[in-house]
Amino acid sequence: MSKVVLRESQNETAASGVRRDQAGDRPAADVEMARVLGTVPFRMALDSSGAGIAHWKHDPLHDVVAPMSHHVIMAYNGAVQRMERRSGQSVAIGTFRPGVVIIIPEGSSSRWDIPKPVDVVQLYLPQTTLKRVADEAEVGAPSELLERTAHPDPVTSRLLLSAADVLDGNEALDTLFRQQLMDLLATRLLAAHTGSPSTIAPARGGLAPKTLLRAIERLRSDSDADVSLAALAAEAGLSRFHFCRAFKDSTGLSPHAWLRQHRLEQAMNMLRDTDASVVSIAVTLGYSSQTAFAAAFRKLTGESPSDWRRRAR
Repeated sequence: MSKVVLRESQNETAASGVRRDQAGDRPAADVEMARVLGTVPFRMALDSSGAGIAHWKHDPLHDVVAPMSHHVIMAYNGAVQRMERRSGQSVAIGTFRPGVVIIIPEGSSSRWDIPKPVDVVQLYLPQTTLKRVADEAEVGAPSELLERTAHPDPVTSRLLLSAADVLDGNEALDTLFRQQLMDLLATRLLAAHTGSPSTIAPARGGLAPKTLLRAIERLRSDSDADVSLAALAAEAGLSRFHFCRAFKDSTGLSPHAWLRQHRLEQAMNMLRDTDASVVSIAVTLGYSSQTAFAAAFRKLTGESPSDWRRRAR
């Protein structure tokens, strides 16, 4: 399927809640989903690799989803309901509920009958990403993904649903989190949802001290330094897969969790030691809005930035 270039005005984009990491083409899978569902994603973010994550809220569905050029993995987040999926002569009946996943392998087509409104998070995963992760994890060529219909997998479901909270907020943090999440989900798919499940090799140990220092200096930089997972891994001379595992082995935190903790410490220092407004602190730390900053701060501390400042002083 050829790529479809997105043509939206800034006002239309803002109205739909769609967000992109960079300008460019949408995954063909997302375009097909938009056609079938008759709406736009509630929120969406794309990666330069062609992968994407979208949060959809849509009406009941009774239509055929055409073959897509990405694997589509879905996690359900709504009221329990029965659904039906037809692929050729095969009919699968399942129950949508939290903790189950749906997998539509690339090139697959099926008719869906879902009687009630749906709240779902979708991952669009190119085969090239799945192959890269398989190569980096040294598990050999990945076998074909299995079709899954409301298949119990709370691990994959929980990972994918967690992405809905980081589709708008702090660009550096959110992008790094999504990159780690996509690789982690690809690893999970290789281990649990292929015709020949892969065994992932154990971690090899931490980073060399100088390599760890360079990675931390890049993460702490207040400049426009590239803190993408690809840039961090390249500077360390490792694949993304092995860099993440080695960084966590050295620090006890993933790169995203380390940067999130660093941003929190910066925020606390500025709230306690300066008179800067909450709005200016949010801008300085790279958040898209005061609301996004306050939500992230409350999630980590249990308090709003203003309440924490009053107590700290």
